[in-house]
Amino acid sequence: MERVDFLSVGSNDLVQFLYAADRGNRRVADRFDPLSPPVLRALLQIVERAKAGGKPVSLCGELASKPIGALALIGLGFRSMSLTPSALGAVKAMLIDLDASKVEALLRPLVENPPADGTIRQSLEAFAAAEGLQL
Repeated sequence: MERVDFLSVGSNDLVQFLYAADRGNRRVADRFDPLSPPVLRALLQIVERAKAGGKPVSLCGELASKPIGALALIGLGFRSMSLTPSALGAVKAMLIDLDASKVEALLRPLVENPPADGTIRQSLEAFAAAEGLQL
């Protein structure tokens, strides 16, 4: 950390690296979820280490371009994200109504101790519905 000024995470590359599978390959693309506990755990570790080192961290990639992905990223502590222009309206609408502390309180324990079925996506969807957030 002492050698860098900032961190920038490419979510597409990170997921592809973690699963050792090309997301563009239709034969394997449906075998992983970018909102799975291993991916979210890796992202959380990056945010925590950046924060401990006093370095800003940002994320680019498809994950931030979907409201549910942006919701998860906010819950992990990301505050700077790059997304496709066509996704801006939907993500911004969700973020305007979001209480970040609530999604952080929900998500961090789920990442540290994933549900038995391994799905965090359903918990995020239920949270969004309860909070009146558009996904």
